[in-house]
Amino acid sequence: MKNDLILTTGATGYIGGRLVPRLLEKGYRVRCLARDPNRLRGRSWADRVEIVAGDLLEAESLKPALEGCRFAYYLVHSMGGGEKSFREFDLRSARNFAEAAASAGLERIVYLGGLGNRNEQLSKHLSSRHEVGDELRRGAVPTTELRAAMIIGSGSASFEMLRALVLRLPAMICPRWVNNRTQPIAIRDVLLYLVGCLENPATSGLVLDIGGPDILTYKDMMTRFAKILGLRRWILVVPVLTPRLSAYWANMVTPVPASIAFPLIEGLRSETICEDDRILTLVPLERFGFEEAVIAALDRVLQRRVETRWTNASLRSVDRRPIRFDPAEFPIHDRLEVGCSASSEALFDRVRRVGGEVGWYFADALWKIRGWMDRLIGGVGLRRGRRDPENVYVGDAIDFWRVEDFVPGRRLLLHAEMKVPGDAWLEFVAEPAGERGERSVLVQTAYFRPSPFWGRLYWYVLYPIHRVIFDGMARSIAASAERFQKSDVQE
Repeated sequence: MKNDLILTTGATGYIGGRLVPRLLEKGYRVRCLARDPNRLRGRSWADRVEIVAGDLLEAESLKPALEGCRFAYYLVHSMGGGEKSFREFDLRSARNFAEAAASAGLERIVYLGGLGNRNEQLSKHLSSRHEVGDELRRGAVPTTELRAAMIIGSGSASFEMLRALVLRLPAMICPRWVNNRTQPIAIRDVLLYLVGCLENPATSGLVLDIGGPDILTYKDMMTRFAKILGLRRWILVVPVLTPRLSAYWANMVTPVPASIAFPLIEGLRSETICEDDRILTLVPLERFGFEEAVIAALDRVLQRRVETRWTNASLRSVDRRPIRFDPAEFPIHDRLEVGCSASSEALFDRVRRVGGEVGWYFADALWKIRGWMDRLIGGVGLRRGRRDPENVYVGDAIDFWRVEDFVPGRRLLLHAEMKVPGDAWLEFVAEPAGERGERSVLVQTAYFRPSPFWGRLYWYVLYPIHRVIFDGMARSIAASAERFQKSDVQE
């Protein structure tokens, strides 16, 4: 079985990005399907897998991806991004995959869905997760469907939202759904179940509920989380807050934007607990309790070993084509060149750390104001931070930017995901200068493709402020590199 080829969809996402290295550790051969293969470039395991381009909405692209495979993981679903037809997208994707898998002679599909009693009125997203499982099982290839509730792990949206609420709010007014029961599960256990089901043929064709050993309310989880952090929190439950109002509140207080918080919160209106325990016999393991899962997640955050985050998922869902950046398409750009007495390596070391805890090197107060303004109008703001304070992957979120290209030691290209009347990019290039490359030049360019009228008005009205901020940022990055290299030499 270890010599068989396994196709993994969703390898750029939170679960898939952690599953792939686990499969490789166990000796499996892995092929990853991605709409944009560049999103996997730079991963520590990228050179050990086969990466193929393909889109689940384009049936023909799936044939070469599935050729020669025996098993496949289906780890994709829509959440957030403002796309009203996510249910249609999810069903079409599942239907295309089931048909392509049958044509390729696949032996089995393993799918990760969501918990929820079908006899209750489930949220649209939970209902869609169930419908995707139904669609996959209608195909000729046996499907193992695992259903999970809240996943507790470093970088998961549920964990980061819970952590932010507990850390930032000594007292909370919460809607009554915080008293609904759920069965959270550690990301470690989710991955063990995914691999375990693949290795146990008896799970073929089954729908299996997976969860941790604890059944808790959201209120219980906040109280226990606070206790782990040595905090005390007061929680008042009221009947008037709707899921949408709660999502807007989470948007202002936590790193998770309203578009992601709403489906998470809406899902909590229904109890999500395991209705059967067959998985305990089929794939036996010592499960993490809620406290163990939280402590393990916090430990990874503190040690800066967060492999993937919920921010790995792009906010774009209408135009699913990989982004291609062509400077010639941008009528407006602002280019700055700043000399630096440090080497280009030292200069780029400062560049790759922008955002997150480090900030933007200049006028951080203004960056924070812009982040708050973005949050107020439903954008992502600055609270997403960074997955890692030093290392960068293509596809990473950095505050309200997305990394679209990263050339180690030379180039960082960011695409704006804040609310802006147009299309904005920011490029940093570190180039060596001097005969022996002992000096360098930072080329920093802001690109803007404005929407008609409002976009141009936005650019020209704010240009004086942007110019001061970008000029100060470039000079501060160069100065930081000089200080860094000087201190390094002295040591």
